[in-house]
Amino acid sequence: MRVHEEFSRYASQYGTHNVIQTKVAQKLIADTPDAPRKILDLGCGNGTLFSCIDWEIESFKGVDFSATMLAHHPITPKTELMLGDFNDLKLFTQLASISYDRLYSASALQWADNLDTVFKLIQTLNSPVSLAIFTAGTFKTLYETAGLSPILKSSDEVIEIANRHFDAQFEIIRYVLEFDTVREMFRYIKRSGVSGGRRVLTYAQTKHLMNTYPLEYLEFEVLFITTI
Repeated sequence: MRVHEEFSRYASQYGTHNVIQTKVAQKLIADTPDAPRKILDLGCGNGTLFSCIDWEIESFKGVDFSATMLAHHPITPKTELMLGDFNDLKLFTQLASISYDRLYSASALQWADNLDTVFKLIQTLNSPVSLAIFTAGTFKTLYETAGLSPILKSSDEVIEIANRHFDAQFEIIRYVLEFDTVREMFRYIKRSGVSGGRRVLTYAQTKHLMNTYPLEYLEFEVLFITTI
């Protein structure tokens, strides 16, 4: 297993709030060991991963539980968008009627209700996978400064669960995203979706943290899981 680190400057280079998610999707596509023509994307969101594909495909099925996100996904004659939740067994019953050359999931599965169950369901589709999951190293210093436990599983926990279901290769990437101000940093946390919409601090705690947070950047840790 390899561990890499990447650095980005947020304020001066990007105008959107899904900076890290975009980098994650780009890496999943760049590291794909083949050129799958029939693709399934679990947690496809607004189409970030689809937009990164740079080879000819036959079909792309994108699944997301948010109709609002799906409304912003690119639509082509080769895309099929489906409202569905990867925590739902019935979804995989529907998906099993079609074979896929590769199953992707970028920046979504960390919010699985039961990751072991979801991995088991994914395995039943008998498709190679390219998965990217945010892990507990995300916002590491922020949580330590606030005296809180991470809300995500550690990379070791996710690897242990994945090994029950996949013969996979693993890679950890640690991203650092720099900001001009602490206020801008906290605005990013609120709007980016990386926190999964979970409010873990009161207003008073947030104000205290903004005054005591020791860094000019946020840390992210993403585990990439790939099967051949």
